[in-house]
Amino acid sequence: MLWLWAVSLSSATLIYALSVPLKDWSSADAHQPDQPGVVRRYALPHLQGWEVQDVLRAAELTNGRVWDTGPSHVDVLFNHPDQVLELPLPAAGSIPLSHPEVLAGSSGKWNLGSLSNSTYHSVYHPLYEINEFMEEMARAYPNLVQLVDLGHTGEGREMIAMKLSKEVELSAHGDGTRSSSVKKAGFVVTGAQHAREWIAVSTAQYLAHALVADASEKFTLSSWLDYFDFYIIPVPNPDGYTYTWESDRFWYKNRQNVGPAEQCTGIDMNRNWGHKWKSKSHLPSYSNITDESGAKNRPDPDPCSTWYPGHRPFEAPEVNNIANFITTLPSLKAFVDLRSYGQMFSIPFSYSCKKTPKDAEDQLEAALGAAYAIKQVHGTVFTTGSLCEQLYKASGNVVDYMYAKAGIKYSYSVHLRDTGTYGFSLPAEWIRPVGEETANMIRSLAGFISKKMKV
Repeated sequence: MLWLWAVSLSSATLIYALSVPLKDWSSADAHQPDQPGVVRRYALPHLQGWEVQDVLRAAELTNGRVWDTGPSHVDVLFNHPDQVLELPLPAAGSIPLSHPEVLAGSSGKWNLGSLSNSTYHSVYHPLYEINEFMEEMARAYPNLVQLVDLGHTGEGREMIAMKLSKEVELSAHGDGTRSSSVKKAGFVVTGAQHAREWIAVSTAQYLAHALVADASEKFTLSSWLDYFDFYIIPVPNPDGYTYTWESDRFWYKNRQNVGPAEQCTGIDMNRNWGHKWKSKSHLPSYSNITDESGAKNRPDPDPCSTWYPGHRPFEAPEVNNIANFITTLPSLKAFVDLRSYGQMFSIPFSYSCKKTPKDAEDQLEAALGAAYAIKQVHGTVFTTGSLCEQLYKASGNVVDYMYAKAGIKYSYSVHLRDTGTYGFSLPAEWIRPVGEETANMIRSLAGFISKKMKV
């Protein structure tokens, strides 16, 4: 509710207070202003005749960064506290930002032998600690965890996936012989393609830990290794994620050089997938921009835009690496793209709000069960529906690709907590609760799919 969002602003202000300043989003390497910023929420029911695209256009013209959009609001981040939209619209609330807090730090000895007692999930972690976590998991659970090199990023970093699997023998045949192992379904989970969405990265790691946790622990998922091989990519965007630690906490894209003469850097990875990719789709909800003659006049793609989709699909090496990895995996039945924020559980499609997947009935039934499972843990409420309807129309999305091209029936985009109070700077104390409710969601989804597979 909007009034609750506004009332909670004073407590949220405490979350944005430390070291990494806001970047001028119009240039990837612009000089950093020292003045504090502000996030303003514009409520869609109170647009007074204006449309969403008017708000988005006004944000771009005033050098605002669209922080988030949803069915009921647009949140705009301004570098300066006195900036407002060049529209006669009142903000429903605002969060003043001095400097965004990193909310992170090393937890020392992690005790990965226990999911519930480990200190690892109490803080956010830089990339080198995440790599150490994956290596330690592989050493501690050699029969369950295998690390897979996916390839390199634009800046030369290694991309790593975790395969979590175990051999399950079939029962004896009548002649006393046994088959070598059960052929299981594949389940893929990806962390944050958008670099600033740290909670998606930490949740992917929590799920990996839950899959190897002892059966006696409350949020363990280990029993599902009897039915699925899980493939988890905690950091699909290592370059961008590292940049959020070192330079700009709210960086969105990857960090590749998109042209020798370009001022700006990076591609929106989640607009670079090879299904319904479009070059001229750089703003949410900008589906039909018309000139005075009524003809469609879409602007050329701008490399400085947050939503720059690249020159061609799969131009981002990270996207290409993941797509190539997916083609090597057998019997894939489920794909979950973890994101933030908004508390939404979404089915395809993203590229169109008019198209419906042929498997929508099963997808939505599973999604409703998963949302209920999330609520059962800590009371967190998720909405369900198509990604386009719940967010905005965007081409080249990973969920559309995984469903339509990779043939993964149960493909979902899951926006984790919250609904705007803390946004992309969710306090570290929420890492474990989000992990717990997401683990219950995975349990529900896996259960639904396994039952369907037996029919």
